[in-house]
Amino acid sequence: MHSSATCPDICIAGAGIIGLSLALELHRRGARVTVLEQGTPLAQASSAAAGMLAVDDPENPSQLSPLSRLSISLYTDYLARLHALSGFHVSFQTNTTLQALSHQSLASSNTLTAAELSHLLPQLTPGDHRFTLLEEHSLDPRELARVLLAAVRNTDIDLRPHTPVRMVRSLNQPVEVHASTGIIHPSFFVDCTGAWAITSSRLPHLHVTPRKGQMLSVSLPPSFPLHFVVRTPDIYIVPRTADPASPRAIIGATVEDAGFDTTVHSSDIASLRAKASALLPLLAHAPELETWASIRPATPDELPILGPLPGQTNHLLATGHYRNGILLAPATAHVIAQLIYNETPSIGLSAYAPDRRPSTRPNTKVAQPFRYSPTEP
Repeated sequence: MHSSATCPDICIAGAGIIGLSLALELHRRGARVTVLEQGTPLAQASSAAAGMLAVDDPENPSQLSPLSRLSISLYTDYLARLHALSGFHVSFQTNTTLQALSHQSLASSNTLTAAELSHLLPQLTPGDHRFTLLEEHSLDPRELARVLLAAVRNTDIDLRPHTPVRMVRSLNQPVEVHASTGIIHPSFFVDCTGAWAITSSRLPHLHVTPRKGQMLSVSLPPSFPLHFVVRTPDIYIVPRTADPASPRAIIGATVEDAGFDTTVHSSDIASLRAKASALLPLLAHAPELETWASIRPATPDELPILGPLPGQTNHLLATGHYRNGILLAPATAHVIAQLIYNETPSIGLSAYAPDRRPSTRPNTKVAQPFRYSPTEP
């Protein structure tokens, strides 16, 4: 007789935020779950992101909206579950975003006037940008990663770091997963390996590729209490001011087709700082705290891949989340669990299906702002 260690109900490859969030959702439903991670859990894009829950970012493909809105509706319960399991809170760092409108978009009643902008953020130099205000949260991905990992470790989820998957055979049930430490026979296998997407090569029309992003953080002066995310198509500035003793801002990010290279280049960092300083001149001489680069998992249409491999219902993919893995983790866990348990998904998943034929130029959607009132903090 096989043990639960070699015959779990579900085996997940990849211990990033997507894989571990899915593991917790399946565990909540009573499944025996094994997670295989080729390196250290949550050491890649999951903890290197800016942490914007950017549901209404106009740079997102319009087809992403249903998944984004489902995910943000699940976020409060998701964080509450992490707290219940770990004993630690993950707090939102900001709740509003100043979003620059594209130069092609028409002015509307939601476009902030110069006076309104000055009232909200006197230090802002908008240049030729027009802004609107979005009701949007951000959090610290590193804090989220610590709490998520603590939550998983307080369950009986079998998490195996430094255990790469060598091969997967999924033509019959159970699946046969060849790992560096032996063979596992789960009923279902889910590939959550992000940019490494170990089984996406089986998709003839759709592949996951690495997209590099360089970022930096700077110290914010006490005289500059930044409480908004500031975002344009070229740059974002995300404050981390929940700890008043060490306020800082994250500035990002480059978008590069550079394979799996994570080298940080001083010229690129200088360019990011210059763009941020053009908007907020006080950042020009703010002390630099850290620089880093991470790899995002991108698809040609910038939409995730969610669902079973064609003809193999017991082998699923949950990858390709590109810039929105932090935002989309709760919804991805929710709908993949629904598929495994043969339930009707809460939203249609055809736009994210592994057998889709992607367009390389996704449509973008118009930001959906809320009305500004001078009484807003």
